Amino acid sequence: MPEFFASTPKGLVEALEKELQELDLHVLERTAGGVFFESSWEGAYKANLHSRIASRILKPVLEFVAYQPDELYHNILKHDFTKYIKPNQTICIDATIKESMMRDQRFVAMKIKDAVVDQFRDKFGVRPDVDNNNPDLRIHVRAMKNQFMVAIDLSGDSLFMRGYRKEVGEAPLKENLAAGLLALTEWDRKSTLVDFMAGSGTLLIEGAMMALNIAPGVHRKRFGFQRWLNYDKEVWEKLVQEAMDQEKEDLDFKFHGYDIDRRMIVVAKDNARSAGVDHVIEFKREPVATVAPPAEKGLAVVNPPYGTRIGDEDNLRDVYRDLGFTLKHRFKGWDCWILSGNKDLIGDLKLKSTRKHFVFNGNIECRWLKYSMF
Repeated sequence: MPEFFASTPKGLVEALEKELQELDLHVLERTAGGVFFESSWEGAYKANLHSRIASRILKPVLEFVAYQPDELYHNILKHDFTKYIKPNQTICIDATIKESMMRDQRFVAMKIKDAVVDQFRDKFGVRPDVDNNNPDLRIHVRAMKNQFMVAIDLSGDSLFMRGYRKEVGEAPLKENLAAGLLALTEWDRKSTLVDFMAGSGTLLIEGAMMALNIAPGVHRKRFGFQRWLNYDKEVWEKLVQEAMDQEKEDLDFKFHGYDIDRRMIVVAKDNARSAGVDHVIEFKREPVATVAPPAEKGLAVVNPPYGTRIGDEDNLRDVYRDLGFTLKHRFKGWDCWILSGNKDLIGDLKLKSTRKHFVFNGNIECRWLKYSMF
């Protein structure tokens, strides 16, 4: 049975593994950057459609050791790339090289490109063009200490690009990171969810899609595998229809998002409408200092500014103090998870966390901290 690899942001690998298992996919191995799983091609389609946490679904096709350009070139020729696309389609090579004899990533990508297009030229007399922005076949190459892994990208654009987000704030969470953070909270998808600093609404929209059982891939216009010669349109359309049939129309609870920025409230509402979840989310312009609990118990999630991305750290201390005060004095009986990229600012909450996970928001190492309000 074919082997695939699902990549994910650092810190979300265990959550991704659990998600893939819930999709009835056979997990083989966890790595620091993702999960290898065994599946039919239909299962790989399913992972693209349903995984909320994965960044990409890749199909490994080659693994080898190479020290010199000629070795690299001839190893690439061992796999037939002409079976995926026609010669009039396009390719892109995405290469990341670390601690290897060949250090120049652009040179490595060019050498691999030469090998791939030469296959087409030898077989068809013509060769595909390179398109770095919107290729029909994206080939990923990773090398560590001269050990190369080559994979083809089923996803095309990264899976965090759901298709619903029309506009974002200054420091947005990627959709799959937001979904992964919610998975780490072990939220039951049945209780009230609040975001005190909703921004463009990503955490709440992802939560609403979970609760309504909306597959994250249904809004996307295209996946990489849909451009390939082996694409099974009938199987894909069946999976999409099954996913849509399982969606819920409504919920018996609401999501609540607050933000002090009037423009971001408009943006969040537009994004929720685009995702088809605006009927279950209420967005309101209100500072964190005055927010009152919309229910007796529930879960609050917050991605406050870190200082390193949006502004001066000293100016944010009052924001964190207000957040801590609101939680302590108004949200008794609630659990709250806060994404912290700044150890100093998180101390201004004056609260003690009960659990933590280390995750990366882009290249910023963060702590996803749980606070239980008794």
